[in-house]
This record gives sequence, C-alpha cells and structure tokens, in this order.
Amino acid sequence: MFKQSSQPIIGHIIDFLEYCDVEKGLSSVTVHNYDNFLKVFSEWLTINKLENLKPHQLSADHIWDYRVYLSKKEDQRGRQIKKTTQNYYLIALRNLVNYFADKDIRCLPAEKIKLPKLTAKDKMIKFLKFDQVIRLFEMPDVSKPDGLRDRAILEVLFSTGLRVSELTSLNITTFSSPEVWKVKKNDLEISVSGKGGSVRVIYFSERALGWLQKYLKTRKDLYSPLFINYRKDEDDNEHRLTSRSVERLVRKYTTMAGLPVNATPHTLRHSFATDLLEQGADMRSVQELLGHKNIVTTQIYTHVTNPQLREIHKKFHGGNNKQ
Repeated sequence: MFKQSSQPIIGHIIDFLEYCDVEKGLSSVTVHNYDNFLKVFSEWLTINKLENLKPHQLSADHIWDYRVYLSKKEDQRGRQIKKTTQNYYLIALRNLVNYFADKDIRCLPAEKIKLPKLTAKDKMIKFLKFDQVIRLFEMPDVSKPDGLRDRAILEVLFSTGLRVSELTSLNITTFSSPEVWKVKKNDLEISVSGKGGSVRVIYFSERALGWLQKYLKTRKDLYSPLFINYRKDEDDNEHRLTSRSVERLVRKYTTMAGLPVNATPHTLRHSFATDLLEQGADMRSVQELLGHKNIVTTQIYTHVTNPQLREIHKKFHGGNNKQ
C-alpha cells in the first residue's frame, strides 16, 4: 500500500544516498556521483520555486521541464552538456524514484523518466592513438618527484585500463608485498575492486612497471596511498591524490603535448581498450580486463571491431574469391 509523504523530495535525498550505500551496497564513488547529479535536480526545483514539491506531486510535465533545463545547461567551459551526460542526471533521478517505490512512497513510475536518444555521434568515444600516448608520456619533468609520479600515473592508466577512482584508491602496501612482484617475469598483477564491488585482475606492462618502480624508490614517507600529493596541507594527513587532481594533470600534459583530443583519465582507459583490440584481442577478453559486467558496454569500441570485421569478411568469405 503506497503512502503519500509529507516530506519534500529534496528532504528525501540524504535518505536515498544512505539507502544506496547501506542497502544497495553501491560504491562510494557511485553514491558521490548520485549526490552531485541530484544537486542539479535540487537546483532546478529551487529555481522554479518547487523546493517543497513532494514525491506524489512530481508529474510528467515536471520531468519534461527538467529535461529541457538539462538540454540547455552549460558546463564549466560554457558548452552545452552532452546527451550522454544528461542521461546520467536523469538516471540518478530515476533511481531516486525507484527508491520511493521500494519504500512504498507514492510517486510517478520510473518509466516516465525518458532518456534522450543517443545518435552514433553521441556514442563516439575519445581515444589516443599509440604515438599520441607516447607524446603524452614525454611531457612530465621526471627530474622532479611530482613529475616522476605523474609519468608513473600516465603509464599505469594506459597499461591497466584502471578507472581514475580505482587508481587513486590504490595503497602502497599492495606493492610492498613480495608475493605481488614476479621479478623473474618482470611482471606485476594485482586485484582491484571496481564498480559494485566486483573484483578483477589488472596487469602492468614492462614499461609501466619500470616507471612505477622508479617512482616507488623516491618514496621515503609513511603515507598509505600509492600516489600522493606533495602539497603541505596540515589538514591532509593522508596526502592521497584525488581523482580531480589526476584529471587536471592529464589535461595539463595533453595541452603541453598539443594533442587534438581533450584527454581525461577515462580517455586513457578507452585508449587501453582500443590498443588491445587493434592488436587482435577479442571483445570478451577486453570486457574482462575493463571490468565490464555486460558485453554491451564493451561494444562501444565498434570503431575498432567494425573495420576488423570488414577485413575478415574480405579475407574469408567465399563470395570474395575470384572465379
């Protein structure tokens, strides 16, 4: 039996985030993202003097007006946010509505929150070609501790396909264990916890391993993070490098390298997958290495597989043989 809530939608958001954390078991990164996305919805409610709107009062017209608002919203650089980004905001709202249903709070069905249809252009991913990746690697000043750290970060991102949140959550103790290092094979593999707590194994290339070892030799401190910041901040006892800091340094070196792609840490993840597929890896293996639960997610890399399929058809299909 559904009941009407006397509390405004805005007042339910904190409870929803706790529900995502405790009952749904979502990662702290996902919960944080939902928080940020729903802040925009709260902003829209306030602008339209709807801050007291209750769940049962939310209508399809409200959803439409919010979609229009998102379509006109600009990012920090004054550009309209992409449809893919708009979808993230709407998915967060849809999950909030699903939360109401789970708690028997009357609200419109989640199916009423439609997502913008994405064109092929919207689905295109940004990636760097291998020579561009090498140019990017050459930008940090490795004669300085932070430059050496940055080189190791870039190498590790491209070598492992880690998400930036996975990278920044790594601790130095993981790399202090003798069992982790396979010196004879000059190889390194570790397990990481990804989205939804799923665990996968990641591998380091020989080059990435070399730069990581050079960086680790400079670490004389007792801080627990693998990658630390070097700012003297009295309030920061751990000195863990944040995801935002990694995004900034990738963007900085991309500009320095004069690359045509506005790269982010996720661009290096795309570049990792693209490189594997171009070298002949199969889609299922790339799915495992990226930690995708569904092969459909991995199929965004059709820019690689489509040309390969064409060549396979030309090479093996009997109808292409000259008579």
